[in-house]
Amino acid sequence: MESRFWVVVPAAGSARRMGATVPKQYLPLAGRTVIEWSLAPFLAHARTAAVVVVLADQDQRWVQTSAAGDPRVVTTSGGVERMDSVLAGLRALQDRAAPNDWMLVHDAARPCLSGIDLDRLLTEVNDDAVGGLLAAPVVDTLKRADDSERVSQTVPREKLWRALTPQMFRYDLLRRAIENARTRGVAVTDEAQAVEALGFQPKLVAGDSDNIKITLPEDLPRAERILKSRSAT
Repeated sequence: MESRFWVVVPAAGSARRMGATVPKQYLPLAGRTVIEWSLAPFLAHARTAAVVVVLADQDQRWVQTSAAGDPRVVTTSGGVERMDSVLAGLRALQDRAAPNDWMLVHDAARPCLSGIDLDRLLTEVNDDAVGGLLAAPVVDTLKRADDSERVSQTVPREKLWRALTPQMFRYDLLRRAIENARTRGVAVTDEAQAVEALGFQPKLVAGDSDNIKITLPEDLPRAERILKSRSAT
C-alpha cells in the first residue's frame, strides 16, 4: 500500500567551502534559490504529508522564499552537526508522524533531484524492511592519496556507490539510529551510516548522477545546466 511520507531538510549549514557571503542553500539558481529547487519535487508530490526545514538560529532568509508560505512546510531550529539538525526535524514531527511512517531526509543544497528518481526510491523502498537511499555507482577510477598528495593506492571501484539523497527510513528506526550515534559521539555523515551502525543494511536504489550537491562554486553553473536542460525537454 502506498503510504504518506514526511520530509526533513537540514538547512542550518554555512557556505564555508563555497566562499559565499550567504549560506549555499540561499544562493540564486535558475530563477529561484537552491533550497526552493531542492524542495520542489516534494511539494509537487501527492504523498507528501509535510516537510520540516531545519534552519540555523537567526536565519532571516527563509521567510523570503516561496516555500515559506506553503502550508505543508514547517520549520524548526537545527544544531551544530547534520545529525543534530535531522534529529531536531524528527522531534518536530513526533506528535504527527507514526512510528512506522516513512521519513525522507534530503540535502537543502541538492537542487537537481528529479521526480522520476523520487518515485523510484518510493517504489523500491516502500516494502523494504530496513529502508534505503538513492545512490550512484562509482564509474571513475579511484586513487587513495598519501600525506604528500601522491597516489598510494588504486582503489577497486567494483561495488562502490556514491550516496545521494533522499534517504528513506521509518520514523522510529531513524530516530533511534541518530540518537544512538549521538550517544556514542559519532558524527555520522548521512542517515544510512547511522542505520548501519545498528546492524542494518539499507537498500541502494540507483539514482541519476545529476542529483548533485552544491558544495563548490563550480557546482552552481553545472546545476543550472541540468535544470535548464530538463525544462527544455
